[in-house]
Amino acid sequence: MTETRANPGLDLHLEPAGPGLRRGLTEALRAAVRTGRLAPGTRLPSSRVLAADLGIARNTVADAYADLVAEGWLTARQGSGTRVADRPVTTPPAAPAPPARTAARPAYDLRPGTPDLASFPRTEWLRAARRALHAAPDEALGYGDPRGHAALRAALAGYVSRARGVHADPGRVLVCNGFVHALDLLGTVLRARGVHTVAVESYGLHIHRDLLAAAGLRTVPLPLDDQGTDPRAVPEGAGAVLLTPAHQFPLGMPLRPDRRAAVVEWARRTGGLVLEDDYDGEFRYDRQPVGALQALGPDHVIHLGTASKALAPGLRLAWAVLPPPLVEEALAAKNHLATCSVLEQLTLAEFLTSGAYDRHVRAARLRYRRRRDTLVAALAARAPGVHATGIAAGLHAVLLLPPGTEQSVVQAATWQHLALHGLSLFRHPDAVTDPVDAVVVGYGTPPDHAWSGALDALCRVLP
Repeated sequence: MTETRANPGLDLHLEPAGPGLRRGLTEALRAAVRTGRLAPGTRLPSSRVLAADLGIARNTVADAYADLVAEGWLTARQGSGTRVADRPVTTPPAAPAPPARTAARPAYDLRPGTPDLASFPRTEWLRAARRALHAAPDEALGYGDPRGHAALRAALAGYVSRARGVHADPGRVLVCNGFVHALDLLGTVLRARGVHTVAVESYGLHIHRDLLAAAGLRTVPLPLDDQGTDPRAVPEGAGAVLLTPAHQFPLGMPLRPDRRAAVVEWARRTGGLVLEDDYDGEFRYDRQPVGALQALGPDHVIHLGTASKALAPGLRLAWAVLPPPLVEEALAAKNHLATCSVLEQLTLAEFLTSGAYDRHVRAARLRYRRRRDTLVAALAARAPGVHATGIAAGLHAVLLLPPGTEQSVVQAATWQHLALHGLSLFRHPDAVTDPVDAVVVGYGTPPDHAWSGALDALCRVLP
């Protein structure tokens, strides 16, 4: 018999029904065993404990146990207590499930947007969690401040000021349950402010556009030229602009200084807001990091950061540095929406203040730069007709393809069990720029042991 260890004081949900307590209790226990709610080997409470829990006489419980032992539903051995017998379980018929869609798992994943999850600093994170939990006062485990725990907001304000040049103080930092949560909140805030249109980049994530649309906001693409996004001519009627200025996603170029100044000037002149998605600002390889746009206009730019690329998206930790007037509006929008665990917040605060975050980012930056260099060298040797762009920063590269070949390359990748996205997937449906054939390669995603194989598979499908 399989034995399930349990405390003799195990809580049981039983509802004796019918004529007589003994008969009702017997039937309730029998039904719990028959349906598998009490698994074989489960040790039941003593007759004294169960009688006290149910508010009935101990002899009634003892007699019900004896009846079920005699029927073979329970077993009783000296020193082992009363346990559920090992017997077949009868489960009620379930409604037929729809046929499962069986998609083959790719052997290699080069889709952008995810870091190397195998390199998550588990040991250091566990140490930080232990230190944080040990030092946390009891009240830290309560409902807490809806802006996020004070320790994390202070640590984030210090970090983004030091590492990204953001003008921040803890009172203007809002901790969110991932970037999507932050954008969802801001969509609500913008709509409440009377905004109807948000200007976005011609290429970006459709989920971000979908979130804004769900908030009742129309998205209009900004012009794009060979220098990147051009926000100097924000469409008439737009009340906000969503940008990735440090490293445009997915094309990869930074926003030019004159265009950075122009979009901040637009916000000052019109009272509009700039939403700065600083999703991978820590990962720059060939020169000094591009500072945050927010530094040019702290009262007009919302700086949005996340731990998804530097650590892991599963942590669900992101933050917004808000202009002062928006703090109360964002809190009102956040009122009933999910927030992240205080234990994760305390751990990230400790991870930041101890220097572990900086050490991890520096090590990751070196690892990803080596992968990028290996990718560029492999292209030069095995696919010289393909040119990599947007590689000065981040965790992905755009590989420019001969005209008309994008879909065939993506299809060939599928046949090679290689997950790969074409650039067209990210194009705004209303973008007025000419489509470009390219694939977006996320070189941060594969673990170290799979990188060589992923690179071989990629080169096999390139023209």
